[in-house]
This record gives sequence, C-alpha cells and structure tokens, in this order.
Amino acid sequence: MTTETKSVPSISVTYARNGNSTKANALGMRAMQERAYEKRGEQYLLIKSPPASGKSRALMFIALDKLENQGLKQAIIVVPEKAIGASFYDVPLSQFGFWADWRVEPRWNLCNAPGGDNGGKVNAVSAFLESNDKVLVCTHPTFRFAVDQFGVEKFDNRLIAVDEFHHVSVNPDNKLGAHLGQFIARDRVHIVAMTGSYFRGDAEAVLAPQDEAKFEPITYTYYEQLNGYQYLKQLDIGYFFYSGSYITKERQSDETIFDVLDPNEKTIIHIPNVNSRESTKQKQKEVEDIMSGLGAWDGTDSATGFQLVRTPTGRVLRIADLVDDDTGKRDRVMAALKDSTQKNNRDYVDIIIALGMAKEGFDWIWCEHALTVGYRASLTEVVQIIGRATRDAPGKLRARFTNLIAAPDASEEAVAEAINDTLKAIAASLLMEQVLAPRFDFKPKHPEIGPTEGFDYGTGGYDSEKNNVGFNPDTGQFQIEIKGLTEPKSKEATRICNEDLNEVIASFIQDKTALERGLFDEELVPEEITQVRMGKIIKDKYPELDEEDQEAVRQHAIAALNITQQAKQNVLGGNTGSGEPSPNTALIEGVRRFALSVTELDIDLIDRINPFGEAYAILAKSMSEDSLKQVAAAISAKRTNLTPDEAKDLAVRAFRFKKERGRLPALDSQDAWEKRMAEGAAAFMRYKKEGRYE
Repeated sequence: MTTETKSVPSISVTYARNGNSTKANALGMRAMQERAYEKRGEQYLLIKSPPASGKSRALMFIALDKLENQGLKQAIIVVPEKAIGASFYDVPLSQFGFWADWRVEPRWNLCNAPGGDNGGKVNAVSAFLESNDKVLVCTHPTFRFAVDQFGVEKFDNRLIAVDEFHHVSVNPDNKLGAHLGQFIARDRVHIVAMTGSYFRGDAEAVLAPQDEAKFEPITYTYYEQLNGYQYLKQLDIGYFFYSGSYITKERQSDETIFDVLDPNEKTIIHIPNVNSRESTKQKQKEVEDIMSGLGAWDGTDSATGFQLVRTPTGRVLRIADLVDDDTGKRDRVMAALKDSTQKNNRDYVDIIIALGMAKEGFDWIWCEHALTVGYRASLTEVVQIIGRATRDAPGKLRARFTNLIAAPDASEEAVAEAINDTLKAIAASLLMEQVLAPRFDFKPKHPEIGPTEGFDYGTGGYDSEKNNVGFNPDTGQFQIEIKGLTEPKSKEATRICNEDLNEVIASFIQDKTALERGLFDEELVPEEITQVRMGKIIKDKYPELDEEDQEAVRQHAIAALNITQQAKQNVLGGNTGSGEPSPNTALIEGVRRFALSVTELDIDLIDRINPFGEAYAILAKSMSEDSLKQVAAAISAKRTNLTPDEAKDLAVRAFRFKKERGRLPALDSQDAWEKRMAEGAAAFMRYKKEGRYE
C-alpha cells in the first residue's frame, strides 16, 4: 500500500449549504420540526430523521399540542440510555415563538434518578401516572419493567414517545417491541417513534407490517439535513486496511492508526471491542499507546479529568478517556463532556477515545472525524457513529468517517474471518452512500405526460424523446423516468417504494452471496444478483405482496442503488478510488450526469449494472494486492455450482422470458443473461427429475 491511497474515501459528497435545515419559522421550528408538526394530529407517528435534525424538539412541539389540544393526559418519553435523557431538559420554547414552554419536573426525569431501572424507578412511574403532572422521561428498561408490572391499560389516553426506535424489534424476545404491539392492538394511546436509522442491521424487522401500516411517516433525509447546513460542506466516508497492530509498526511498511488520525481534527476514536481480532485484549494500554503516539503526557486537567498530551509541535491536546474501568474517573469525564456551558467552546476537548460509548445521542458539534477501529456488525451502529461527525458548527467545513480494519493474514481461519469483516465494512459504506443520496421518485417513461412542476430539468430542459431527469432543490428529490419500470399497485408496495428503499437495500448489501459474487466473481452475469438474488430477498422480506408488487419493489430498489453507485463514480471524477473528487461536484450532479449519459434509461440497462463494481474498484485501491488476492482466492475456492434454490429462481425468470418473448432462453445465446437463465432452467429440470424439490 502506498501513501497516496491511505485515506481513499468510498464517497466524498459536497453540499450547497443553503441554510434551509437550520432556519426557524415563526414558531421556532426548523424544517424537519415543521414537517413533523404538520402531522401532529396523527395517532401514530414515525419520524425518520438524521442526527442533529432536531427530533427531540420536534417531539416537544408535538407532545405539547397533544396535551393541550388533543385531550391526552400525559406524555412519557422513553430513551435507550440515561445520558440521552438530557435531550429533554426544560426548553423555553415561547422565547422562540411557540405558544408554550417545555418543562419536565426534576423528579419526573428518571434518567437523573439514582438506582437501577427496576424497583424504585418503576414505582416512580406509577406515582407519575397517578399525578397531575404532564411529562415523564425514563429509559427503555424502566418503561419495560413498568409495563410488565402495571399492564398496558394503565397507560391509556397518554402519549408514548420512543427515541432511538431502531432498538425495537418484532422478535418475541424484544420486550419493548412486544409491549408496543400490545399498545397498538389496544389502540388507546398515541405513539411517536423517532429514529435516525430505520433499519436494525440484522434480520429482524422493527415493526410487523400490519403495525407499521398504522404509522404516518415523516421522513427527513440526510441529504436535506446536510445540504441545508450553514457551515459543513463536505462529508467523506471510507475504510482503510492495515497489517499487524493498528497502533504500533512491526515492519517499516506497516500502516497504523496514526496514518489516518490527524491531531488537528476534532476526533472521536472508537477502539475495537476486546473480543474482536483487531483488539490487543488490553484496552487501557491501547488508549495509553494512542496518547503516546500523539505526544508526551502532560498531566490531567483537575476540573474535567481530561488527559493532557503535548505534541512534538508544543500544542497540548485535551483528550477525554471514556475507556478507563475506574467508574468514578469515567463518570467525571462524561459529566465534563455533558457540561452545557462548554457546548460552544471548540477548544474544550480535542479527542475522545471511547469503547461502547459516545455513539447514539452523544452531542459534540465540533467532531470532524469519527474514527472507528474494527468492523461493526450492526449497520445501525455505523450510521449512529457517523452521525457524531455530521453536526453543523462554525468553521467546520469538512467531516469524515474512517473505518480501520485488519487486512487478512496467511492462515485460512484468519482469512475467512477477515473476509467477513471486509464484506461488512463494505456493506456499511454502501449503505451510508445510499443514506446520503438524494431521494428518488422513479416513474415509468410516458412521453405524453410532460414535465412535473417544481423539478429542474437542467440546461437542456425537458425532452420527451430523451431521458427525463428532474431535480427539486427544495426537497432534495430526483424524479427519473425509466422505460419498462413496473409501478407498485398496492398501498403497501407504494409505501415501500416511497419510504423504505434503504431498508430493502440494507438487506441486499448484507446478503453475503450477493456481495461476494458482486465483488469477486469474474464470470458474474449482473442480473444474477440484481434480478434473482434481489428478487429472492424481496420475496422473503415481503411475502404478503403479490408477484407484480414484489417486482416493482425490486426494480425501484436496484435502480436507487445502481444510480447512486454510478453517480459516485462521476463524483470521483470518473476515476473511482482516486480519492480526488471533481471540484464543486455534488452527488446530484453525478446522478444527473449518469442518467443523461444514456439515450434512454431503461430497467434492463439498470439490471445489467453490477451494483458492487464501484466498491471493488475502491477496495483494490485501499487494500494491498496480496491481501486482495487472498480474499478473492478464498471466496473463489468455496464457490459451487448452482444450488437447487438458485436454479429454481433462474427457472422462474426463464418462464417470464418466455411469456415476454414467446420462446425459452437459449443455451447458445450470445447474451450472457439469457444463457444463464437457460442454464438455470436446465438445472431446475434436472434437480426436479432427481426429486430435489418437494
């Protein structure tokens, strides 16, 4: 690996900084909050909005209206951990134009109460329910214990607001999810669900389809949020592979954390879990070694507990250690970080080193670099970590996320583990690229319809004979006409295409078969993953949809993924992996360039694009040639012929081909996809004759 490729971003996005997401209306509401408040009369609300967009205050506005104007008795705010309870402290909203202030009586913010979640805090919930006070804040565990003890009926005619809603799951073992299902079935409460990442990063859905259908979604995208900032202009996301220890060099050629850690950037370092292969198994020594690599220890700040490290240039870094097992020391540092009087003081702290902390709900507006060592199994966790760096702050022009991962070594066992880590890191990067992209509104191509009001079609204007690509700069939404696109018919399929494409894409990019083949199978016919593999994922994920709606969801999802990937290539100046984005090029321009580069954009063309092709190009730039060969060889060695399930899926596609063309796919076709369908159909007949299907 050369110095030139050390910090290769998988994507670098620039934003317009139009200020729309930070402006307030006459009631003191920012754009997302105003959008949510417009739906305040709904019984069930699902707010999907990125970190720092103001979800906590949006809830305050909505809750006050429900208490004052909608007849609800009380509001109960439920947060995943005690530290997040600070987001709901008193706010004098009337000073900003609203008609009431937000107030929580100190005794009813149970996040500040001593003791565990069970016992005294549960009794406090009971006392609150019997009181005339209006607002209670507690943790998820406290709420679960209270519902277990008192039953859902005790909470009738109240607002239940659940922050970080992705903690909920349909899994029966998820008590919070089970309780919410009971509340929805009883239908006597209002619920506001809030999350910055409406996907769990595992196989479990957040809500059952019949329950989710009852929620009115309010979606505010990352693109809208970041494009509307005043200061932050550029966000880089990338992964970086190292050999040996991530802290110390064993060979002169080895890379370490110090190759990507810039002490001049405000940084949160998430060191690896002690059970991961990146860990040295001595977490506190890792912290000490990181500090030693930055300079000489210069004492401890008596007021905050921050470690002081003097760099070779003479600058003193203020480092917050949240890894120390001494609870007293760690709590002192954490309390200093939450000091509201220092929130706007950029010089207060320089680097935070954490393990299992400083993630969701952690508010440090000055963070410019989220540096994570070791892969994270949960895509939701990655999204939350990146969110620590995407706050807007004066003078903060650029933010970045870097994932440091151990490259494969020679042993077969280690190579297998490294492959899994590598694939998960790539999946996380791909998901974030999708999360950061503008929203897509795909339409079948109908030349007679004409342009849509509110969309800018570029200097060439609207031309019904060519690709019609419009962008709405106010909403951050693209409207793209695609020939042959299947439209969703049912209400649920329409909702998925409009609201949940990122959840579909998250499932697809976590599919090991699709990712391995898309990255390392040189003989891959792209339709095998864009049609067959994605089709199977849609079928498994949404079995209640009919075949036509499943195909509509598949086409919309693969279009969103592939157009973003092609746009990324354009953003990087047509030289993916170079790490040199084109000047003043935003992702919206990349989307427009791709869509207009073909005479007619059709779904068959989109299906013929390998969605992981650009990811491989970047991987080849960021991983050493030997390591990349090891990974490719290990994956190739375990590749098998068509399985019965794969053959069946291809046979289904072959049947559709016959319906459309009036003939079966030919084994001797020059078209690779037609030939593959024919091979699948033949294998299906062979397996069927062998009795391989029930």
